[in-house]
Amino acid sequence: MKTLDEIASQLQGYDPQALSAAAVNDFLARLVEPVTAIEQAGIFDTLGRVTAQDIISPVSVPPHDNSAMDGFAFDGAQLQAGRPLTLQVVGTALAGKAWQGSVAPGQCVKIMTGAIMPAGLDTVVPQEFTKADGENRIVIPPDILQPGDNRRHKGEDLHEGRPALAQGTRLGPAACGLLASLGLQTIPVYRRLRVAYFSTGDEILSLGEAPREGAVYDSNRYTVFGLLTRLGCEVIDMGVVRDDPASLEAAFRAAAARADAIITSGGVSVGEADYTKAMMKKLGDVAFWKIAMRPGRPMAVGRIGEAVLFGLPGNPVAVMVTFLAFVRPALLRMMGSTEAAPPLLKARSAEPIRKKAGRTEYQRGIVSRADDGSLSVRITGNQGSGVLSSMVQANGLIVLHHAQGNVAPGDEVDVMMFEGAI
Repeated sequence: MKTLDEIASQLQGYDPQALSAAAVNDFLARLVEPVTAIEQAGIFDTLGRVTAQDIISPVSVPPHDNSAMDGFAFDGAQLQAGRPLTLQVVGTALAGKAWQGSVAPGQCVKIMTGAIMPAGLDTVVPQEFTKADGENRIVIPPDILQPGDNRRHKGEDLHEGRPALAQGTRLGPAACGLLASLGLQTIPVYRRLRVAYFSTGDEILSLGEAPREGAVYDSNRYTVFGLLTRLGCEVIDMGVVRDDPASLEAAFRAAAARADAIITSGGVSVGEADYTKAMMKKLGDVAFWKIAMRPGRPMAVGRIGEAVLFGLPGNPVAVMVTFLAFVRPALLRMMGSTEAAPPLLKARSAEPIRKKAGRTEYQRGIVSRADDGSLSVRITGNQGSGVLSSMVQANGLIVLHHAQGNVAPGDEVDVMMFEGAI
């Protein structure tokens, strides 16, 4: 396991007092390691879990050639360019069982979607494309089909003996359905990541406490709880910890003993009480960063025991932004996920945005469809790091990159969409 100094030595231009957003993610990718414990999970418990090995298909899907349409199955070699084809209907093939008859040239079988293709037949004409020609006869107009049309081939989705899902796949609804289509009741997944979280500060009130002058109710615990729960983590809520050395030490030790990762909010900014930072230093290998970003400049990262530590700022929006930009990708890696980060959406700014080059800014934005059909984005208004209501109004973060300057109306910008993340 590399120390923080060893990781920092591998990063060109590493400066903890002016760290770029890209350098933060590079550092964290080197710091965190995936969990290794594996368990068998039932399909109803796999949503959001990560596959611990390649999932090999025990069957082919579909298990046989079948019809993609309600229509008539026939031998496509009988089709001739520019000429209609008349066929006699000699039976009906239903989904769920094979049709047992035989089909001669000039004949066809009425077939339902999903029904097994009778032997010797390779083409299906949709019922609505045909014309009746007396009793049990149809006419197929010329040049509407090619041999093989509307036939699903055995194994065209998944082949028996081949990987259906790769190790490191984070399972969504479609993947869960795919697993069920293979007849699998359980699959091997990495155990859930355990993440302990607490807020720090004498000014923080827990819900249920009476208001007092100078104090504010804690919102960070509840937003982070939601972020971690949506990510699929096992959340260990440790409440609010006062600015007291003994309380902080007890909280950090308890968190490190129970969790793979620890997230705190507050106590890492310049000018704040030194108890939190001092306890981090005492108990672990921790770096304190000033990130070239807005909001969310201060951040602490390191290890306490075997647990990875993420010390986030105290302002509510800064907590959410630093989580989305840095902590979430790191936790996904710890979960064993190999999925790439979702691509940023491109949208045109509906208004000018002031931006200072030399830092990455994350502005809360609302993406909508413009009159010409293109995507447009506008900021939510006040971008203060304590304005939590702006995160509720927004559906994404406008990502203004490190070297980027002011944005003019109509300029294209990148947007990190919230759906699926918060």
